[in-house]
Amino acid sequence: MEILAFGVQADERPLIEKAFAPHHDIRCLDVFLTEDTAPIAAGCEVISTSVNAILDNRVLQTLAAGGTQMVAQRSTGFNNIDLQVAERLGLTVARVSSYSPYSVAEFAWTLAMAVNRRIVRASNRTRDFDFRLDGLMGRDLRGRTAGVLGTGKIGEAFTRIAHGFGMNLLGWDVAENPACVGLGMKYVEKDQLLAESDLISLHVPLLPATRHLINAAALRAMKDDAILVNSSRGGLIDTDALVAELRAGRFTGVGLDVYEAEAGLFFLDKSLEVVEDDTLARLVTFPNVVVTSHQAYYTEDAVGQIIEATVTNVLDYLAGRRSENVLVPADPAS
Repeated sequence: MEILAFGVQADERPLIEKAFAPHHDIRCLDVFLTEDTAPIAAGCEVISTSVNAILDNRVLQTLAAGGTQMVAQRSTGFNNIDLQVAERLGLTVARVSSYSPYSVAEFAWTLAMAVNRRIVRASNRTRDFDFRLDGLMGRDLRGRTAGVLGTGKIGEAFTRIAHGFGMNLLGWDVAENPACVGLGMKYVEKDQLLAESDLISLHVPLLPATRHLINAAALRAMKDDAILVNSSRGGLIDTDALVAELRAGRFTGVGLDVYEAEAGLFFLDKSLEVVEDDTLARLVTFPNVVVTSHQAYYTEDAVGQIIEATVTNVLDYLAGRRSENVLVPADPAS
């Protein structure tokens, strides 16, 4: 059987091909799955997709009509997939339920430190042999407060690093994580966390209830000199509201590895094109903002685990086995 993988990065390709080689042939494409590219999958029973694929009603209909029966997504998030349509069409959909939480947590800290210590500005200056320190002053984080929205595996890993810095710890989640409590985290209401935190990091999934979790009111509740980091999902932040606050001169720094309208932009080279997204174009002009292209997960360790889980998902499907990674069909026991 030949499996078709969409949206494969150059660094990923040899890893994917090696992992599938003992089992099935795999054809890797660098194009993402969209309405325009979905017909390529005709005749492929199993396809694999990336987090920036678009699996809406039209795409899923095209896949099903072409003979696709299983979609193996290479990510934890699945907000890009219309699961109700997939189930109606009789498709099996699986994701990667977990991978190295340290990859994302460490990158979130990379963003936090980059904006706190003005690393991008400093690097750009020294490349021009400008060695002044004006405008590069940061702050010690020891003794200040880290607010962690979402304290699952990634949030816990972020918290452990914050504890190592000697920070006070505030958390917000639907349930307390005993490991975080053991590190000294105090769970509080979201408004209190926003008002008291010097550094706020987002580690919650994107759901209808969490879309624009950080909206205009939440941004206004934050300290004027706070640092905000998002390495989870772009839709957690109302970007237009964030731009408005940045224009007003607020926040020490904002580090974003995700953007709510990133589909069709991130993972692609748009350097020779006119980007029509005015919000993103404005966002990247602020000197206290660092935007990266959804790379927090992108380590050898995490990508290796994602690919390994994807291979297992495909083999389970072909053998008629079910695991926690299967999203559709829904588990009748749940």
